[in-house]
Amino acid sequence: MASIVTVIGARPQFIKAAPVSLAIAALTDSCEQIVHTGQHFDANMSDIFFEELGIARPAHHLGISGGGHGAMTGAMLAALEQVYLDTKPDAVLVYGDTNSTLAAALAASKLHIPVVHVEAGLRSFNRRMPEEQNRVVVDHLSELLFAPSQIAINNLQREGIERAKMMQVGDVMYDATLHFGKRAIGASTILNKLKMVAKEYVLATIHRAENTDDPVRLSRIMDALRQVAETFPVILPMHPRTKAVVQQRGCDLGRVTTIDPVGYLDMIMLESKALVIATDSGGVQKEAYFHKVPCVTLRDETEWVELVETGWNILAPPIDAESITATILNRVGVLGEEIAPYGDGRAAERIARSIDRFLA
Repeated sequence: MASIVTVIGARPQFIKAAPVSLAIAALTDSCEQIVHTGQHFDANMSDIFFEELGIARPAHHLGISGGGHGAMTGAMLAALEQVYLDTKPDAVLVYGDTNSTLAAALAASKLHIPVVHVEAGLRSFNRRMPEEQNRVVVDHLSELLFAPSQIAINNLQREGIERAKMMQVGDVMYDATLHFGKRAIGASTILNKLKMVAKEYVLATIHRAENTDDPVRLSRIMDALRQVAETFPVILPMHPRTKAVVQQRGCDLGRVTTIDPVGYLDMIMLESKALVIATDSGGVQKEAYFHKVPCVTLRDETEWVELVETGWNILAPPIDAESITATILNRVGVLGEEIAPYGDGRAAERIARSIDRFLA
């Protein structure tokens, strides 16, 4: 029986791993162990996802979070190397572009364990972003690369990665949205708790270091959300890092409704019933499209370029609060073209079967 170690550490990775782990269990003879690095340690950012998504609790919890990129990645690298030496996996499965992803791939590669990368080939072409650096390195370390779209495949080919290593499978987050969307309708009471009316509020999420670590950019974004809240209610689930910085800098949020991070089912409900979504999250950009909600990305670029090109998403670099405010308000009711770039909701099944063939 083949052994797979799956390394996750951040909230979006729990969502991506859920359909794949379920498919591995149902469609293969492989034994999967989950390792949680601890990169997201808050209960609302971590524990609730394992409960809601029905995936196995981690066999190993490393408890590594905080600190600079080097310190965090280095600590994960050392700890994961020991896990691999103890468990002797036939492959290491990683998701996305976090420090957990990079450390897991590096540790496996140095021990000559094949790396399998889900969500391969994404590029924003901004090498100043830690996530972009992680994506590029992990893709070049991987033996099996699962790309969500043709654009991602094209990016990998331009970088000289062997075509035989890559496969366009669709997007596992689309799988998760389809699988858990109906459950959210029956289980989530978040709109009642917040006294919000469907399609009458703006949902915002801010967490990327390029925004939270830059006081000028963060101030512009928060000023814009405060201005938007004068026209439409704004809901802002506060990432722990964002909350700490906002409190430290005394940002005035006016009428913005701030809440703690929510579970996946509540987040699906908030996204699907929003009037507009404003975010710097790559995953939330896609989920906005899945729910056919106009999206504003509060960054200078995005790795999901197809959503910008087809009108589902628009970039709003934090140049000034007024331009961000206008962009958000002007997105009300604006939908993009009819496209289907992320597959048919069976990406996890393709991934599980491909891993099974690879290990055989």
